[in-house]
Amino acid sequence: MFDYRSLFDLSGRSALVVGAGSGIGQASAQALAAHGAEVYCADINLAAAQETVDSIQEAGGKASALIMDITDPESIAQGLAKTGTVDVLVSTPSINVRKPLLAYTPEEFDRVINLNMKGTFQVVQAVAKGMADQGRGSIIVFSSIRSQVVEPGQGVYAATKAGVLQMMRALAAELAPQGVRANLIGPGVVETPLTAQIKQHPEWYEAYAKRNALGRWAKPHEIAGAVVYLASDASSYVTGTIMFVDGGWLAIDGRFDPPLPQS
Repeated sequence: MFDYRSLFDLSGRSALVVGAGSGIGQASAQALAAHGAEVYCADINLAAAQETVDSIQEAGGKASALIMDITDPESIAQGLAKTGTVDVLVSTPSINVRKPLLAYTPEEFDRVINLNMKGTFQVVQAVAKGMADQGRGSIIVFSSIRSQVVEPGQGVYAATKAGVLQMMRALAAELAPQGVRANLIGPGVVETPLTAQIKQHPEWYEAYAKRNALGRWAKPHEIAGAVVYLASDASSYVTGTIMFVDGGWLAIDGRFDPPLPQS
């Protein structure tokens, strides 16, 4: 019988997590290490990446920190010179400028596109080349529910999240013959440093909570399970897809509870 217990075992594998200094990236790094992977924790903030490394090592895992700015090809190259070819890539960084499209400046547009789309492309391309050469690898990029549904002030951000979805679908088709899988995760609302500003507005925070079936925000560790799944052999037949971890947001988006008869 097949050894099903080994499906999530990442022992002997290496993973590069970009954005590992906080939030979903940090939880992803910790989860991968807990399942046996040696994790390279990359972040633009080296001190934050080191804090993640310390937490992993305290739990008995293997990890090291490095600085990486995915908008800078030289920074990516310097980081990969330290990691070598890895088995798993997790790319989490993105930003949003919440403004109506007619109020966007060219500089703001470029800033969002440069990180969310171009930066993701640059790090994925650099890592995927090594994976293709070694004949295996799992690439995991973070998209969003905004790749499917949008609201005022999210136009450019949503465009980038839809863009990386299509880009990774194409990559999955291109690299499948080389044994490399490419998938995405689409979170709903998650409590991270990047969304902390929303928590300062109770009405806004509660409105988002009520937009999903579970009626609450997610914690970063609740996203990490999807990362481990897509990194492991449990998803060996999964590529070119997006896994939504959104508490049922897309299932009930725009919900209205009508006064239905109870009997």
